[in-house]
Amino acid sequence: MLNNWDWFKEMGFLQFLREAGKHLSVSYMLAKDSVKRRLETGLSYTEFAYQLLQGYDFYHLYTHHNVRLQMGGADQWGNLTTGTELIRRKAGGTAFALTTPLITKADGTKFGKTEQGNAWLDPAMTSPYAFYQFWMHCSDEEVRKLIKVFTLLDQATIASLCKAHDAAPHERILHQAIAKELTIRVHSEAAYHQAVQTTKILFGNATLQDIQALSEQDLLDIFADVPQATLSSTQWEAVPDVVTLVSSATQGAIFQSKGEAKRTIQGGGLSINTTKIADAYQKPAFKLLQDRYLLVQKGKRDHYLIVIR
Repeated sequence: MLNNWDWFKEMGFLQFLREAGKHLSVSYMLAKDSVKRRLETGLSYTEFAYQLLQGYDFYHLYTHHNVRLQMGGADQWGNLTTGTELIRRKAGGTAFALTTPLITKADGTKFGKTEQGNAWLDPAMTSPYAFYQFWMHCSDEEVRKLIKVFTLLDQATIASLCKAHDAAPHERILHQAIAKELTIRVHSEAAYHQAVQTTKILFGNATLQDIQALSEQDLLDIFADVPQATLSSTQWEAVPDVVTLVSSATQGAIFQSKGEAKRTIQGGGLSINTTKIADAYQKPAFKLLQDRYLLVQKGKRDHYLIVIR
């Protein structure tokens, strides 16, 4: 629905119910499939009455803005047709509803603003890098479906990509294709290349020389989404060993305790500036990136930037 609720604020809830509810009987509302399916398992009054709210919204848009078509996912069919019926009964007009198959994740949950783990188009909500990674982390089952829905690739191209993906699934060919097209379309080609570069540095085979070659601004841009911890130069010089650096010195930003940090190091799960740490008590005599940064990798995926000020 459009953000068009001034009419509701001005009207008031009781008047709204009189205006919308008197034209639609309870039996009409109960006949909706979306309602009937929920009656046995439980349906709140809010969910039941929501079709009145969405229906009246359609009616308001029809009468004030000449809106004759409302679109939504397949799960919105009952709410949309309540709108067309209200327009017919209250205004004597004709309006239309159009639904598309509901896009769901592999676990059956839908993509929606109330769900967890979704990607937003606004870079302030989901950065271009995180947006790119969203598609890269889809399951094989999901990506086969989503590449047909969200990209503008033709059937022959998608079939070819699927065949190549099946031949070498570890190369994640389908994931790369959908991540590239959507990141460029939603953000920009520059944002896509930045996301690829960030991915290479964080998860690829980038060397210390690759990271050292970055300008400070590029470094900050690449690691903009990486959690940061800050130390003063005095604190940095006073840090006795690596295990202290990644725990108490950084106030638990990386590890909550020295014990946790030590166990990770003993398991080979900690690197600083791409160098694997073998001794928890070694002196942290690392060359700072751009004279002020340390890149910490914890496990395979978690990265942190320590900033020395």
